[in-house]
Amino acid sequence: MKIPFVEPVICLSVFALTLNSPLTTQYVYRRIWEETGNYSIELESNTSECAKNKSSPIFAFQEEVQKKVSLFNLEMDISGLIPGLVSTFVFLSHSDHGGRKFPLILSSVGALANSAWLCLLSYFALPIQLLIASTFIGALFGNYTTFLGASFAYIVDQCKEKKQRTIRIAIIDFLFGVVSGLTGLSSGYFIRGLGFVWSFLIVTVALFVNLIYILLFLEDSMKESSSQNISVSWTETFKNLFHRTYMLFKNASGEQRSLCCLLLFTMITYFFVTIGVSPIFVLYELDSPLCWDEVLIGYGSALGSVTFFSSFLGIWLFSYCMEDIHMAFIGTFTTMVGMAMTAFARTTLMMFLVRLPFLFTVMPLSVLRSMISKVVHSTEQGTMFACLAFLETLGGITAVSTFNGIYSATVAWCKGFVFLLSAVLLLIPAISLCVIKYVSRNAGSYVLLIQEESSEDTSDR
Repeated sequence: MKIPFVEPVICLSVFALTLNSPLTTQYVYRRIWEETGNYSIELESNTSECAKNKSSPIFAFQEEVQKKVSLFNLEMDISGLIPGLVSTFVFLSHSDHGGRKFPLILSSVGALANSAWLCLLSYFALPIQLLIASTFIGALFGNYTTFLGASFAYIVDQCKEKKQRTIRIAIIDFLFGVVSGLTGLSSGYFIRGLGFVWSFLIVTVALFVNLIYILLFLEDSMKESSSQNISVSWTETFKNLFHRTYMLFKNASGEQRSLCCLLLFTMITYFFVTIGVSPIFVLYELDSPLCWDEVLIGYGSALGSVTFFSSFLGIWLFSYCMEDIHMAFIGTFTTMVGMAMTAFARTTLMMFLVRLPFLFTVMPLSVLRSMISKVVHSTEQGTMFACLAFLETLGGITAVSTFNGIYSATVAWCKGFVFLLSAVLLLIPAISLCVIKYVSRNAGSYVLLIQEESSEDTSDR
């Protein structure tokens, strides 16, 4: 019996991703700390190995470690850039005809292999430089943007009404928040109680169960006929992929093309800032004057994940009294305020309080995804989400690499500079939203026609 729900897949994947991310960052931090000097960090310790006094010899040492960790993260992200871009675009574009399960399976296999390798790496204490190679190989199978792009395309296939689509996507973000919040809250206890090896093993088991569900139980949202199962060469496949992408924009009217490009630009610039600065939070919290341990980092991660729940509530409530674009405005400006406040957080209480302005951070991403899906036909959803995932992969990896490089260069003289820069950069999507509001007035009638035709196509299928 096949199950037409992708939500369990997303929950298991989010659990694995949320637990794996801080695990990897703190594992790399500890390994580089121990390899750089004669200082060691005990997992059972209730305090962070961190010096707040600038005259302490450990203070200069930890600044060096911060730079090395951020540069190592930069190398890992760059290693997965090209294979991640190619695999994401090819797999998601192919899903319009080959089905949505294809990219879900491949990206899950890549994540499973990478997690299993991390487990072996930590158990045998292999050189951490091997993480760079595993990141490259894992990206050949796709990454989290491939997985999420396929998941959102799966959901869009099942939704006929535009409001239902917005709410369904918001529900996914809500589940994302609940799972990531609970996982983040417990991540510190996983490290302290089980250590890195067993924690990585738990991630591996979760990804294995996830893959089994996709292979054996998940129903494909697209019903393809036997006439579509024609073997073609890889050259022909690539030509078809790029041709569909080209026709997606060529066949659109001038207003629709402008609106679509503006929506993509707005989402990617917003995504660039929020994703790029996210890994910096852990490094910022590990460093002085905060000097958080793994448990406090877990609490901070859990509070950060509340934004998925609050963004879902915001979309659900605001959808009754305002347009989608106004919700995107609210999320952008509140995130801007949160970034500025984080730059000046010097105490644990203040660092917890800065999470409040981030309550609607995810809202612009959910809303913009829904707006993008409304300006293309139902038969072009996979191609559109492939373009979006391609840009998210390029923007995400470039952003993380860029912000890690900036943090490494500025941590010695201004730890909060990267957050101030993020607040300024968020002005770009805010201005772009103003332009979208103007353009959407002219393109409104055409978009309405697209939605009606898409609804008819879906009902015919």
